[in-house]
Amino acid sequence: MKLQQLRYIWEVAHHDLNVSATAQSLFTSQPGISKQIRLLEDELGLEIFARSGKHLTRITPGGEIIVREAGEILRRAEGIKKIAQEFSNQRKGELSIATTHTQARYALPPVISGFIETYPDVSLHMHQGTPMQISEMAATGAVDFAIATEAMELFNDLIMMPCYRWNRTVIVPKDHPLAKLPELTLEALAEHPLVTYVFGFTGRSKLDEAFKSKGLTPKVVFTAADADVIKTYVRLGLGVGIIASMAFDPKMDPDLVALDAKKLFSASVTRIGFRKGTFLRGYMYEFIQRFAPHLTKDVVDAAVARQSSRSEIEALFKDIKLPVL
Repeated sequence: MKLQQLRYIWEVAHHDLNVSATAQSLFTSQPGISKQIRLLEDELGLEIFARSGKHLTRITPGGEIIVREAGEILRRAEGIKKIAQEFSNQRKGELSIATTHTQARYALPPVISGFIETYPDVSLHMHQGTPMQISEMAATGAVDFAIATEAMELFNDLIMMPCYRWNRTVIVPKDHPLAKLPELTLEALAEHPLVTYVFGFTGRSKLDEAFKSKGLTPKVVFTAADADVIKTYVRLGLGVGIIASMAFDPKMDPDLVALDAKKLFSASVTRIGFRKGTFLRGYMYEFIQRFAPHLTKDVVDAAVARQSSRSEIEALFKDIKLPVL
């Protein structure tokens, strides 16, 4: 059994059983991958993948367990490499982050700019996706960190730490009726078509909960994952926009009016998460603290020490006043 063979079955399983696509991603040949998978199956005396002719059709029950264990072995092997790199060159390496558009566009730029200036020899890779995709990438070890507001609590393999609180802003054109109200209410909002985030994105669940608590059914006419897209359609008159407050900039959006919605919706918390068992290099600790200053190395290590219980990790932060963006 070779580490390369475990890499092949893991990658094939995560490329929808497409051996050709796997070969392209690994810069190797399709026949070579197929041969090594067959050799591994012969050695184990078990089919990992069911086949129809030359095509892989599904992962067998035994194969599911083997692929899962292969992923764990590969992650441990990667951890060994990181340990060696930390002691051989503390300022050189890679860092992969998965996050949403809002975080990448509005919260992370100054953090990443300062980090790259301090660590020019660390290659930083950013992946964008839905909160579910982001959390899954971190849980499987495909990225080092996930930064999101939604979905991470669904993955038990993640250590999640709160970074900051944020709320929403309602945006309308300057001549919109809502801009003339003395006080914005949910009832007034519900009378207009809304343009906001796709469900599961950037605290959308808090928005839905607020309307439901009042017995209101908002008319959401357009959804997007990107706050800039939402602002575009508000400008076109499609509806009233509801976005993260950090996504509104008076200088960049002079034609729009921002209406404070703090009293209408409860605050959301953005978290940073990484897979349990991850070896954190020195610059990884520093990235976390640059993004959330209260997450010092000692605090992160304390969270790791409590990784067997999510409630214990939450208790660690109960007395910490999170910054508000």
